[in-house]
Amino acid sequence: MLTVIAKILKALNSESEPWQLSMAFCLSMIAGLTPLCSLHNLLILLLALLLRINLSTFLLGLAFFTGMAYVLDPLFHWIGLTLLTASPLTALWTALYNSALWRIERFNNSIVMGSLVFSLLLFAPLYLLLNEAIRRYREHVLEWIHKTRIMKAFTTSKLYHAYQSVSGWGE
Repeated sequence: MLTVIAKILKALNSESEPWQLSMAFCLSMIAGLTPLCSLHNLLILLLALLLRINLSTFLLGLAFFTGMAYVLDPLFHWIGLTLLTASPLTALWTALYNSALWRIERFNNSIVMGSLVFSLLLFAPLYLLLNEAIRRYREHVLEWIHKTRIMKAFTTSKLYHAYQSVSGWGE
């Protein structure tokens, strides 16, 4: 548990842009909430690699949301069943099912459909919320930590300067 918290703090304090951390967490939400062996998760992984997001945040988010998916499965089933049995959408589902690509996606499974719709609807609000939270954390909390006496004493120590030179952060 402490190592997970340490990894989250390391990612928050890293040089990564806030959008990279937010996007990593949001993409991991889609991949984690939906069944792992889905075609769209290959697209999510490709997108994660192309956008150069923070991969450690992506993997932590994937583990978190995969665990959450089991708890939310009844909700996903209800959402998916509601969409798949909606009479105005019957022609759309029939046309998509007749296509091999959509059959591979297994959208006709209520949990796959419900979890994908749920995660896609939550994507933009979560991205904006996380982006703002990371910015505020770095502006207020991190600045406050750097101004504390303990941190000032630590940054002037020989141990800190040795760490900087070894880690490549020093000049």
